[in-house]
Amino acid sequence: MWNIVGKRYWYFAFSLLVTVPGLIALLIGLLGGGLPLGIDFTGGSLLKIRFEDTPPQPGDIKAIYAEFDFDDSQVQTLEDNGIQIRSRAMDDATKNEITAVIGDRHGAFTELEFSSVSATIGAEVIQGAVQTIGIATVVIMGYLWWAFRRVPHAFRYSVAAILGLLHDVAVIVGMAALFGQFLGWQVDSLFLTALLTMLGFSVQDKIVVFDRIRENLIRRQGQRYEQIVNLSIIQTVARSLVTQLTMLFTMLALALFGGITIRNFIVIMLVGLLSGTYSSIFNAAQILVVWENREWRMWFRRRPAGQAA
Repeated sequence: MWNIVGKRYWYFAFSLLVTVPGLIALLIGLLGGGLPLGIDFTGGSLLKIRFEDTPPQPGDIKAIYAEFDFDDSQVQTLEDNGIQIRSRAMDDATKNEITAVIGDRHGAFTELEFSSVSATIGAEVIQGAVQTIGIATVVIMGYLWWAFRRVPHAFRYSVAAILGLLHDVAVIVGMAALFGQFLGWQVDSLFLTALLTMLGFSVQDKIVVFDRIRENLIRRQGQRYEQIVNLSIIQTVARSLVTQLTMLFTMLALALFGGITIRNFIVIMLVGLLSGTYSSIFNAAQILVVWENREWRMWFRRRPAGQAA
């Protein structure tokens, strides 16, 4: 039988290796004035147009905006051949130049609206997301504590799950910071959507592993806790991998062929999916073993003088 639990500190080290560069990029971004926020948070301009014939693809409109140094544009299709474009703030003269190019390349259209978008929307979205994560954390801890009430030290499962979720948040936010530093990606409302969605999948995966641990603790009383956790991981890893691989292939297809407008969103979802799967097996479950063995008592203990290394 594979001794997955026996290599737990290698898994912790790999988690540090993955999260530290992202957290450094996040710190650099914050010291440099903040993360590259999208117009959902900073405000900007909104343009709505309706084409007489079939409208162009969103990527074509984004390319035109990029020619005028508006790389942050967000393009959405509307009903009746309509298109909505959000970008950072622009004046009327720049707007007229952009719409002239759009008309030359893609045919006649009618301008429906050109207005400014308030940045207060971003503050409300952030506040709502923080509140949602906080409430979800409390609910998750309470549910796991209650669900594992018949298992010794039920509170540990709640804490281990939350620590696993913190790992996932650190990975997702850190990767977003890296993408912002090197690829010019921006944090927008879709990023928050991807983050919250992936945290939900991550919690579900951790509950599956913990539930198998609970069952084996009842069936295999007297066996070492470390062996029970190792067996439970082996019994659930195939199910977890099959489920996550199904999602992985779907997301890869969307990232490659779904178009530029959702590519950033899908990539963040992919990062969250991989992180959630990893943390369920190689972090959260391993934390339970470390806690059961109280291994922190040995971390900083010096060897007796003269003992061989």
